[in-house]
Amino acid sequence: MNLFACIAQNDRARGKMAPSGSSSARRRCQRLLYWVPVLFISIIICWSYYAYVVQLCVVSIESIGEKVVCLTAYHFFVILFVWSYWKTIFTPPMNPSKEFHLSYADKELLERESRGEAQQEVLRRVAKDLPIYTRTMSGAIRYCDRCQLVKPDRCHHCSVCDKCILKMDHHCPWVNNCVGFSNYKFFLLFLAYSLLYCIFIVATDLQYFIKFWTNGLPDTQAKFHIMFLFFAAAMFSVSLSSLFGYHCWLVSKNRSTLEAFRAPVFRHGTDKNGFSLGFSKNLKQVFGDEKKYWLMPVFTSLGDGCSFPTCLVNQDPEQPPTPAGGNTTAKSMEGHPFPAKPLRESQSHLLTDGQSWTETNGNNEKCILGMSNPALTMENET
Repeated sequence: MNLFACIAQNDRARGKMAPSGSSSARRRCQRLLYWVPVLFISIIICWSYYAYVVQLCVVSIESIGEKVVCLTAYHFFVILFVWSYWKTIFTPPMNPSKEFHLSYADKELLERESRGEAQQEVLRRVAKDLPIYTRTMSGAIRYCDRCQLVKPDRCHHCSVCDKCILKMDHHCPWVNNCVGFSNYKFFLLFLAYSLLYCIFIVATDLQYFIKFWTNGLPDTQAKFHIMFLFFAAAMFSVSLSSLFGYHCWLVSKNRSTLEAFRAPVFRHGTDKNGFSLGFSKNLKQVFGDEKKYWLMPVFTSLGDGCSFPTCLVNQDPEQPPTPAGGNTTAKSMEGHPFPAKPLRESQSHLLTDGQSWTETNGNNEKCILGMSNPALTMENET
């Protein structure tokens, strides 16, 4: 009987391992497929380099001076373009620090308790000393069940990476990476330099495109490359200009793509401008204090990605003004059971040295630096 029991146990073990192995193989195949868009862009870049440098500059352009100018400017743009693209792809997304993760004891306690006041109490205790001021639409603490952590502000769980990403903007298939706090500046520069790269090609290729189109130059192999290069660059210029313009608008408002579609929720309610500090300070959050590094693909963003200063003032002209005497923010602060938590040191200087962001209207406080986060219910958000 013991022998049969051992055989049955081994069979059950093999049965459990088989699905796990197939699942692992499927994940590896998916990871390889995720690189297809990056490979496509890389092939386009390599072909455009050959078409512009060899077929246009070396073969088609006769003037030595024009060749030198075009080749110098082209290599300047392509280096910045490839550099920022590389940094966007290979900069790992930042994940929440250990203080946001539940301890082993808290995990066990959360699993044992029913979904009620007991779980609520566990999350409240974990989150009480954390700099988190946003919550879910139902008023719950933003808790990730897969990562088993309390989500920092502006942090979201990426279903592709299967991780919580700090200040997640979106998962971009063209870079096979999550765009978030660690690489958002690189992503913006990638869009900017790729747009300049395409515009430069269109501008310098235009006259030769017209000559080949009107049979002004001999019908050679260069004709195909130069004409297709012009069409490809013009097409990418249109799509990149709209995407780059949209992200410039997001930076000016201090919003991520996710926050543009679903505004963050604070104690007083939904506020799409809750993290906006004004154009200048919004720009510095992404690009840093030193302007000499703004155009270089090096990390200069301010803060740690886990906490952000908030200014809960309705300053956006897109929103209707608050009726007189109806300051909902001030009303929501009345009877607030917890003291407002201070910002971390890495964030506090964002609101110093310059315009004061605190305004008063009678006795009502219109602008505050974050709010506490009492748990009402627990809600998993993935």
